[in-house]
Amino acid sequence: MKNNTLKTSIIPKTMISKKNILFKIGILLFLALAFFSCASRKDIVYYQNIDGTASKEKTNSYEVTIQPDDLLMIIVSTEDPEIAIPFNLKTVSVVSPGKQDLVRGAESNQLYLVDSAGFIDFPVIGKLKIGGMTRTEVLQMLQDRITVYIKNPVINLRIMNFKVSVQGEVVFPGTYPVNSERITLIEALAMAKDLTIYGVRKNILIIREVNGIKSYNRVDITKADFINSPYYYLTQNDVIYVEPNKNRINGAAIGTNAGIIISVTSLLITLITLIVK
Repeated sequence: MKNNTLKTSIIPKTMISKKNILFKIGILLFLALAFFSCASRKDIVYYQNIDGTASKEKTNSYEVTIQPDDLLMIIVSTEDPEIAIPFNLKTVSVVSPGKQDLVRGAESNQLYLVDSAGFIDFPVIGKLKIGGMTRTEVLQMLQDRITVYIKNPVINLRIMNFKVSVQGEVVFPGTYPVNSERITLIEALAMAKDLTIYGVRKNILIIREVNGIKSYNRVDITKADFINSPYYYLTQNDVIYVEPNKNRINGAAIGTNAGIIISVTSLLITLITLIVK
């Protein structure tokens, strides 16, 4: 009779102890999920201090500079088209692959390639050093040189291979051509369909090369005053990298070992269930 009383008093205590263990494991799992799923406003929202940022009547003065490997289309025109012909590169016929049977292909202006030293070879005038100059400066120089030969020339200049690259935690990373010669960091991110929820908005890296010298800068787009930084406007061939936050990094680490984690967790649950029974 004494042994039966002892058994009935021990079993409930053991079961209660094991249930407490399961309860504590459940609480830890809940807290872990809550910790990793939390995201504060200051880490996500853009332009948080914009109301306290002094507004400026004029936007940042910005003009693109010509760099080596730029492809330029420069067209000189006058009232008499025949006079301007020597100052323009010849047009070439471009036939798409598989369409050689067409009578005529599309005509396209030849482009000037800025060499590694920053020079182009301009008709009649000869070699011109334009690397590092702004578009306005190049136009003024051409105006001065060509006016010697032509009265009131009209000169148009455009960079034909202007592009930026967006990498990292954005929806659609890639290299994006830019039709104009003025693009902001926000516009580039918008072309990539914005940052994912895992992108670090406070530490966006911009890699830039000017005259063969690379520079690296970090931008915090949660603070509105970044619009006054020299990296608000991008230059051709800029690379924007959005690094992943800790949740994404931890998730990637878990993902590679997901099979092992699931197997171990299942085994532990099975063992605990058998012990409780």
